[in-house]
Amino acid sequence: MRRIAMFCALLSAAATLVAPAAAPAAPAAAAAPATYTNPVSAGVVDTFPDPAMIRGKDGLWYAYGTTNPIRVSAGDTAEHILPVLRSPDLVTWTYVGDVYPVTGKPSWWPAGTRPWAPDIRYVDGSYHLTYSMSTGGIALVTAPTPTGPWTDHGRIVPGDLVGSGCPSGSIDQAMYTDIGTGAHYLYWGSYDTICVSRMNATATALTGTVTQVARGRRMEGGFLVRRDGMYYLFYSDAGCCDGAFSGYTVKVGRASSPLGPFTTPSGRNLMDLTSKDGIVVAANGNGWVGPGHNAIQTDLSGQDWLVYHAIPSANPEFGPVTNPWGGTISNLSRRPLMLDRLDWIDGWPVVRAGAGPSTGAQPAPVSTWTVGSTFNADLTGWGTTWPLATDPDSGGYVSTSVTGTSLSTAAVSGNVRVEGDLRLGAANTAGAVGLVITQADPDNRIVAWINRAQQRLVVDVTVAGVTTSASSPLPASFDYDSWHNVAAERRGSTLVTWVTADRLRDAVSTVTVTLPAGAPASGRVGAASTDGVAAADNVGAAPLYPLPPPRVPNPVLGAQLPAYSDEFTTGTSGWTWLRAAAATVSGGQLVWPTQAAELALGTNTASVLLRDAPAGDFVVETKLQFDGTVGNQQAGLVLYENDNRFLKLTHTVLPLAWGGGTVLHVTEFGKEAERPTTTPPTAVAAGPMFGGPPATTTWLRLVYRADTGNNEHDVRMASSTDGVNWTWGGTWSLPHAGALRIGLVSMNATGATARFDYVRTYALAS
Repeated sequence: MRRIAMFCALLSAAATLVAPAAAPAAPAAAAAPATYTNPVSAGVVDTFPDPAMIRGKDGLWYAYGTTNPIRVSAGDTAEHILPVLRSPDLVTWTYVGDVYPVTGKPSWWPAGTRPWAPDIRYVDGSYHLTYSMSTGGIALVTAPTPTGPWTDHGRIVPGDLVGSGCPSGSIDQAMYTDIGTGAHYLYWGSYDTICVSRMNATATALTGTVTQVARGRRMEGGFLVRRDGMYYLFYSDAGCCDGAFSGYTVKVGRASSPLGPFTTPSGRNLMDLTSKDGIVVAANGNGWVGPGHNAIQTDLSGQDWLVYHAIPSANPEFGPVTNPWGGTISNLSRRPLMLDRLDWIDGWPVVRAGAGPSTGAQPAPVSTWTVGSTFNADLTGWGTTWPLATDPDSGGYVSTSVTGTSLSTAAVSGNVRVEGDLRLGAANTAGAVGLVITQADPDNRIVAWINRAQQRLVVDVTVAGVTTSASSPLPASFDYDSWHNVAAERRGSTLVTWVTADRLRDAVSTVTVTLPAGAPASGRVGAASTDGVAAADNVGAAPLYPLPPPRVPNPVLGAQLPAYSDEFTTGTSGWTWLRAAAATVSGGQLVWPTQAAELALGTNTASVLLRDAPAGDFVVETKLQFDGTVGNQQAGLVLYENDNRFLKLTHTVLPLAWGGGTVLHVTEFGKEAERPTTTPPTAVAAGPMFGGPPATTTWLRLVYRADTGNNEHDVRMASSTDGVNWTWGGTWSLPHAGALRIGLVSMNATGATARFDYVRTYALAS
């Protein structure tokens, strides 16, 4: 049988470099950063919103961002249309140009179009970059390399709701290619529904029925990956772009089909008319707000990383900047490129085990192999070799038209990840392309084949000359003549192998095997062909990523503080009214009909029931029954300084942006304060963050910590629908100007009643 094989070693418990009898040690790999600090775009660009990222076939990473004035600090205040960055290691970036020059805008764009939110994929030998249009719609360009030249395919999703088939904004798209069938899908939608449709075989047009898969207040930025047999739909909700008041939060639901239904950890369907749990990353009070609009990358060890933007709360906005379409842009949020470790714990993704956005030095992604090469320079470190070849996309690669192997001069062992980009030549019509996961010698090796004749991914394990096989079908549309990434991960005796086009967690075929006793425990990496034209690039092995740590513990309540608590059994003693309301105490509850009054910006007419808060850190909790049905009705807790400086956590009824009167129920965590970028900071602004789903009865908690180092109040939210299982959300920071008091509100529209069972305040144990 004609085959191409990639020989890579995976093996036992801790990956180490070992020199087999006839193999000298590999040369030292190029130095990679041991640590990094967010934002990773610092010193290169000032802002890089809505990032997308891909590893090119040249072995470098490329990032693409929303149209923005990205280099203000360098004196360049003009907008760049879909800017592009490049990196050898995911953390050291260089600006390499824009998808469109300002003078090269397509003539078919409507006046005033600003392209947003690019997504990048590799499909059958070309890079597909989709982007959103501020004037509505989604467009596509393709290129033979990650930096162009780009071919314009026009708009592939109409900008109007009827034409797109999705009751949402036609922006924030992401492609996905499915396992088995190789079918391409496009996800899109913003404010407040995410939809999906199947695409044609070339991923250049929609062909399928449009299906709604998620909806929620300010929900957008859908991004799908598949892991361990499940489909995970990441998205962001709340405000993306309002400086220090941006409540953007990344959340996730999962399903057994790319069409859903997607559910959260608590079992909520993403189509439910509520806010959702399933928080991946939220603001944590360390100086970053509004983390959102994510993509995902996998480093060379197999560790996943969340790619996203966030806003520095200390310097959240630019001053007025030039708009290439005329005039200036004011209050533009600074949203640099962020990168943090994405852990998978108990089947769910979470950033840094729940610690949130990072500050300070962090362990860097693995960006160099223990053994391997991108072949962009020479064949140093390789023993038996194929000739070097070049092309504009791959740079250097190795290729052969005869039987033979191309192997490294060193071997690896242990728990490792091995991978390589492989392709067959058009003339090799009966061959196979594969990943040999280790080769000690020809009679002891593990090979993962992309087999053209069988149209399957085949994993052969050969021990003492005896081979056993396992396989999985490849899509009928699989293009054997373009590059595909074959990756394998061995942990102990479990070996998982898969094939993707672009390393974006969208495998088209995967095989899992349990390795038998005697399977080779070390070997060299490389490529092999038994006959016909074959090529290999970016071949290497690195120690497999460690298992994730336990989740970061949630806050722990200490003793209840009776002097700051109330069971509402005898009235409202200990409380004071700011603007008295028609509330009563009855049956052990504070009963308070909602008011046609607000506590928002310049309209401060709502009543607030207030009492002092304890000194030091504390937790305040209430049990709320709420029967709201009309948009903007809300009731809940506040930590209040004055009418323009407070934090609120409420069960709120909000209309869907495109819902035609449909409302949803959210746990709204709001902040109102002075906007820090005004001089002096006097203009008042407000922004929401959304937590888990509320219910008719909802438990609400606010956790207060005094951040004396930064002279701030840090307040974190949590909610529950049973008083036992809690969704812990993000943190707002409020510059310290005065003491905060504990309060209750019931406001914004009449017709509902809030029933507070109690307010209990606790010391914060940890």
